[in-house]
Amino acid sequence: MSGGVDSSVAAALLVEQGHEVVGVTMKTFCYSETPDHSKTCCGLDGISDAKRVAAALGIPHYVFDVEDAFDRDVIDDFVTQYAQGKTPNPCVRCNGYTKFRDLLSRGRSLGCDVIASGHYVQIEHTHSQSKILRGHDAQKDQSYFLWALPHTMLKSLLFPVGNLTKEQVRDHAQVQGLVNANKPESQEICFVPTGDYRDLLRERLGEPHPALQTGYLVRKSGEIIGEHNGYAGFTIGQRKGLGGGSPEPMFVLSIIPDTKEVVVGTRAELFDDIVIISGLNWLGEPIEDGTETLVQLRYRAPTVLARVSHEKNQIVLRLKEAQAAVTPGQSAVLFDQENRCLIGGGTIVSAHSSD
Repeated sequence: MSGGVDSSVAAALLVEQGHEVVGVTMKTFCYSETPDHSKTCCGLDGISDAKRVAAALGIPHYVFDVEDAFDRDVIDDFVTQYAQGKTPNPCVRCNGYTKFRDLLSRGRSLGCDVIASGHYVQIEHTHSQSKILRGHDAQKDQSYFLWALPHTMLKSLLFPVGNLTKEQVRDHAQVQGLVNANKPESQEICFVPTGDYRDLLRERLGEPHPALQTGYLVRKSGEIIGEHNGYAGFTIGQRKGLGGGSPEPMFVLSIIPDTKEVVVGTRAELFDDIVIISGLNWLGEPIEDGTETLVQLRYRAPTVLARVSHEKNQIVLRLKEAQAAVTPGQSAVLFDQENRCLIGGGTIVSAHSSD
């Protein structure tokens, strides 16, 4: 229970269904010395709201301190990825490495059999297997963030709001009289309360780090067209901060940490149709060589058909239609051809055009 309306309604639905429910808020980060610390997800306001909802539902509420594990598994990875010129996805790391595993382990110590969250996904349990399905509300579907969950954990999961729309969730919270029925959604990265991730990088890496030093903006040809104040401030597809003077808009095409160069080019140069991913995790049957499947390369991006080939510990995805701004560090998430069942995923290593 983060203190938001989704997890609160998830708890309320379980109570209504007759389950014995225990509410838990996971303290992932020390907010006490940061600006606006009380407003961030799972900050002081979040903990307070979760406690009030739990009291209204008549269920016990606990706060689990997972700060050390979260710092190691999520924040350290976040900083390392940016230092390497990549764009990490901390929500995937949190779900796959910290939140669900820790919650299940500690929940069992409290005598709980399964864990539930307010994610907008559905889960289908049968005698032989459990499958994660896209959420009913296509605008809120969060299956993209759950590909890294251990397969063995699926049988112990529930997602009570997965078959609802956001409006239905808020309506249910209103009917229940929950204090956070109209609470705005948290958009910021929970451990970056200032809203600028570069503040965290400066704190963790130190100003002398190459990722935060001045470097060159270059074209693919090697032509220098300007300077930047640190390649960690850029991501693939970015337009902001590239300066003017070009006859057409420029976008970030790639980042080269060894030379501190940010390679820029036109929108036409931004498209790739070959994507290499690693760190594979299968939640369904592994996809065989030559098989076509659907892949989602960014949250809220549409899926695209791709042919799969295995190369050592990596997968090569040959996209049927080239995609813009395929970004190393982000997730490539695989779905069945009905675009319904989450099969697995991995982290994007690189992308290029076959032309």
